Amino acid sequence: MTDLPDKQIKRLKSLIQDAETNLAAAKELLISLVGEDPIDRAAPIEEVAGKVIEGVFDGQTMMSPDGKTYPVPANYASKSKLVEGDILKLTIAEDGSFIYKQIGPVARKQIIGTLMQREGTFYVESGGREYRVLLASVTYFKAKLGDQISIIVPEDNKDAEWAAIEASL
Repeated sequence: MTDLPDKQIKRLKSLIQDAETNLAAAKELLISLVGEDPIDRAAPIEEVAGKVIEGVFDGQTMMSPDGKTYPVPANYASKSKLVEGDILKLTIAEDGSFIYKQIGPVARKQIIGTLMQREGTFYVESGGREYRVLLASVTYFKAKLGDQISIIVPEDNKDAEWAAIEASL
């Protein structure tokens, strides 16, 4: 009986991963049919009333100038290919929903590396360095351990810990 919760947790993680993959695929298909991002089309940032906060993307979250962190949806970060240092604008709508927009991309460069995993975390190793990558990106590109991956990092990436996946090669 002690294995039951572990099995349930693994199953839930698998279901969430499948849902993220299906959602990303559905959005891409919709974009190919409509010709633009359906989220941008449905609710442009400029028309949403609410509190506006600017901050810096750290690879997973947005850090505001006052030190607060805000969760950035992994699908948005993956689709937008956000990298550490990008400036984001968060609008917290009157209904409490969070709407992000990238307003200041940092200079970028692309490099190629190998997808690895350690303790459930995905990395791309390139030139003796490891860059963490989002699970949503790995599942979207259907990348497998050992695959060659094209990643995007800040041009001045001395301290970068995170990368965005451009493509699985």
